[in-house]
Amino acid sequence: MVHDPQAPETTESIEAVIFDCDGTLVDSEVISLKVLVDLLATHGLDIPHQEAVDKWSGCDFADVFSEIETTLGKKLPANFLETFRQHQLPELAANVTPIRGAVELLQSMTLPFCIASNAPQNKVRLCLKTTGLLSFVDPVNIFSAYDIQTWKPRPDLFLHAAKQMGVVPERCAVVEDSGVGVEAGLAAGMVVYGFDPHGKLPKHKNVSIIRDLGELHQAFASR
Repeated sequence: MVHDPQAPETTESIEAVIFDCDGTLVDSEVISLKVLVDLLATHGLDIPHQEAVDKWSGCDFADVFSEIETTLGKKLPANFLETFRQHQLPELAANVTPIRGAVELLQSMTLPFCIASNAPQNKVRLCLKTTGLLSFVDPVNIFSAYDIQTWKPRPDLFLHAAKQMGVVPERCAVVEDSGVGVEAGLAAGMVVYGFDPHGKLPKHKNVSIIRDLGELHQAFASR
């Protein structure tokens, strides 16, 4: 685990853990962005898959679509998101896999935990079921930004999850792989772990960076 010298050492005060899903527990983003790239090609925008992964992994699709519209110089069709979801879900059902170490971590968790994602409930549950992770998660502890109609980087989803878990925010840990998720966790006043296997997250004095989910066993699964 990589710590900034000023990052807080507060693992003993943690009473619940909030996991992001896409890119943190399930390796879904590369698949989803391939679907997006293929769909964009039909609308006149050709972008290499790796470029899309580099630019848009962890980003809210509303922001991605806004950037795409600026590049195209026109609005995307009103049903673009619906069409994207129709193509995305079958691909995820066929191909999504767990992030390395996710099964072992959730299986051995001793702290209460939940999932809080910017994605819709049906997508989160599909990914968790396909990867076998749903068997370790209480379905009532899966929270979606669509449920409350507010998305990361606002802290509302994490605060909602903490309230539902019955734990005050400052005693919750957040595990996130995206900049917007890290920002939301910090804004919620929680202990934040940035899952950053590829070294892309910006450094922050109050964020502990992890390169592998196995690094969290000592903090969350051995207490």
